[in-house]
Amino acid sequence: MIKLMDTRLPVQPLAAASAPAVAAPDTPAPSGRRGRARSEAEILAVAEEVFATYGLHGATTAKIADRAGIPKANIHYYFSTKEALYLRVLKDILEEWLSAAAFDVEDAARPALERYIRAKLNYSRERPQASKVWANEILNGAPLIRAHLEDRLLAWVDAKAAVIQGWIDRGELAPVDPRHLLFSIWATTQHYSDFATQITILLRKEALEADDFEQAAQLLTQMVLGGLATGR
Repeated sequence: MIKLMDTRLPVQPLAAASAPAVAAPDTPAPSGRRGRARSEAEILAVAEEVFATYGLHGATTAKIADRAGIPKANIHYYFSTKEALYLRVLKDILEEWLSAAAFDVEDAARPALERYIRAKLNYSRERPQASKVWANEILNGAPLIRAHLEDRLLAWVDAKAAVIQGWIDRGELAPVDPRHLLFSIWATTQHYSDFATQITILLRKEALEADDFEQAAQLLTQMVLGGLATGR
């Protein structure tokens, strides 16, 4: 018998044959925790600016991706919807603001409140768009952040109001409603971001400068502490 030669081509491993088509150019490959955190932070920073300019309804993930210089698919890799991205921006803004009030009842009232006023003004200077995003959400009835306000922010305000009440009980502050004190600090410090356009016009400036925020800090500190702190 004549033995036939096997002329079949060797079979390529399936994984190797399909490898080039696995990663599409517009789809980010999963990276480590640091890489993911950095990518999310970059998207959040740009989204904050876009939401501040156009609001939730006017903003699109396409606009955010275009301004960030990345494919739109990258946005949806980290955030399933525009609303999910917007809510994450709001929550991050709130957490940064809450971290500024790093005071407890054991602290002395005067330096603690001065630090808080200056920290809030610093946020208005460094992240003015954040305050505008927040203001737009609240002015529209807080449709997406309301549940977080009723949970996270309410508990935080209760805790800080108790601290302020402790200062009052110790005689370090004049009797005042602690919550309204917090509201007043928020209103005055965030005014320098929310109404920056009006302030620059009235100051005859193109933009607010470091000296403007320092003068605001001195004035607000004097107003709050001069009217409330007892000097004990």
